Amino acid sequence: MGPLRIVILLFLFYILYRLVAPAAGKNNKGAGKRQRDSDVRDILEEDPVCHVYIPRRQAITLKKGAETVYFCSHACRQHFLDATREK
Repeated sequence: MGPLRIVILLFLFYILYRLVAPAAGKNNKGAGKRQRDSDVRDILEEDPVCHVYIPRRQAITLKKGAETVYFCSHACRQHFLDATREK
């Protein structure tokens, strides 16, 4: 195998690598972006009792008139209900 063939083969492998490598990188970047977007959609709410921030999807809710109050646990929700009944 002559030196010219080796150079041509190396050049062809390089071109193939450049065509395949960016496509694999784009797929990984897109997956990370989708993951970040889904993380941003969930809003943090503050528990009025213990002042802990909790994602809305995981929070325990209480409808109070037109307002929704979010709690980190059933104990905090019960404490809030007890405190509002005493007033």
